[in-house]
Amino acid sequence: MIRVHVICEGQTEENFVNELLQETFLPRQIQLLPSMVGKPGHKGGNFKYERLLRDIETRLLRDRECCCTTFFDFYALPQSFPGRQEAGGLRSVAAKSECLCRRLVERLTLDIGENTMRRFIPYVQMYDFEGLLFSDPAGIATGIGKPHLAEDFWEIRRQFSTPEEINDSVATAPGKRLESLVSEYEKPTYGMLAALDVGLAAMRRECPIFRGWLEKLEALTPEEES
Repeated sequence: MIRVHVICEGQTEENFVNELLQETFLPRQIQLLPSMVGKPGHKGGNFKYERLLRDIETRLLRDRECCCTTFFDFYALPQSFPGRQEAGGLRSVAAKSECLCRRLVERLTLDIGENTMRRFIPYVQMYDFEGLLFSDPAGIATGIGKPHLAEDFWEIRRQFSTPEEINDSVATAPGKRLESLVSEYEKPTYGMLAALDVGLAAMRRECPIFRGWLEKLEALTPEEES
């Protein structure tokens, strides 16, 4: 069994790994071990590099037969985070994601060492977790018990080639758009309810960067653990 520590930004991402990803990976003999970044009791968010470094270093050095990956949002990432400013100046979401992940690996390699970093797979969610939900706007509406809002969600989705391109701003990020339409929207509860109805198949189909991350994890073999 290949073990993969998944360092998550918050409770929603942790639940997502447990409730949607595990059933896909366990039959492949890949066990995902999600946990929120930082100390126990931390509520998520404030995804600082220093906190992430401690978690990655602890997991990779303590468990030398594991791999490690990340699951955090590009949205609201501190400008001091490796690659954040550079990525912000790029046009395509694919270029932004690639830049941030590359710079993160470069910085971690300096701090942890190249041999250890061979077991690390970086991933950043564009632009936030709710971007995945727009893979199926009708699924969002059904999942949160607001079927009358399906067309409003579709109106947002039609403006972009992929859900991962839905804007990065305090007003137009995917999560902010949901909050503007659903005043009581809470990410841990409503986000997971929607995710279960949207389904992993739709997310893989509609979100190429997310799909690429899953494919990298699925391609892991026991030889890559050591």
